[in-house]
Amino acid sequence: MRTVTAELAQGAAVRLTDERHHVFAADEPEDLGGTDTAPAPYDLLLGALAACTSVTVSLQAERQGWPFAGIDVTTAHERIRAEDCPDCDGSERGFVDRIVSEVTIYGTFDARQRDRLTRAATSCPVHRTLAGGAHLVDRITFR
Repeated sequence: MRTVTAELAQGAAVRLTDERHHVFAADEPEDLGGTDTAPAPYDLLLGALAACTSVTVSLQAERQGWPFAGIDVTTAHERIRAEDCPDCDGSERGFVDRIVSEVTIYGTFDARQRDRLTRAATSCPVHRTLAGGAHLVDRITFR
């Protein structure tokens, strides 16, 4: 199980440390009460999806020996009313979190390779977690 520990520094600024001792940060923009010294939590989530997509696609192409020349991934998040969601199936009610990924893959590929790379882009581990929903377990302690 991977872990990340968050320590509230000041205001909304948070110091994050993962199990391999990488240190990174999160903060909220000023209009949300933060000091805008680091990416907001949703920016980190979008970054995780973009990074995972990039790595998964590039590894797939490299392992196959395909003429991969690079990848650009842009992700965006918005919270919209379910009835305003053009991609939703109609079963959603209230508000939905909509994440859009724009992926550009560079290289010369045949139809089968394009299909495999498209599947790779939409099935990286972070994409699967977000698409399938995560089972959250919250353990709250007071001291």
